[in-house]
Amino acid sequence: MMDIQTSLTVYFDEPFWVGVFEIVDNGKLSVCKVTFGAEPKDYEVWEFILKHYYELCFSKSIKTEIKQTADNPKRRQRNAKKQLSEAGIGTKSQQALKKQREEIKIERKQKSREQKEAEKQRLFELKQQKRKEKKKGH
Repeated sequence: MMDIQTSLTVYFDEPFWVGVFEIVDNGKLSVCKVTFGAEPKDYEVWEFILKHYYELCFSKSIKTEIKQTADNPKRRQRNAKKQLSEAGIGTKSQQALKKQREEIKIERKQKSREQKEAEKQRLFELKQQKRKEKKKGH
């Protein structure tokens, strides 16, 4: 059975408003963080979701437990009120974001290292070519 839950939490993280998209897909949590800047209105958030949802870069999945909630409407209302009163994002989400940042950092370091090595190699070959031209004696 395919069980997917998505949620968006918007909160104020000095000095910007931040949105955290969470997807729980078959017990695996993926997270994406978006910075809105000024306080977004409801229609602006909805427009962002409609236009940019598929462009979001989610972190790799982390295993998590899914809590089953009752279909009692009063309980759902209480849970929604509780989630609205909570500030910030869950710890699992923070872990996923941290892991994503570390992976991006590793990729960036690897790319810059490769670029430096390629530049070194290019300069070395240029130096060798100049040396050969000097030996020709023209």
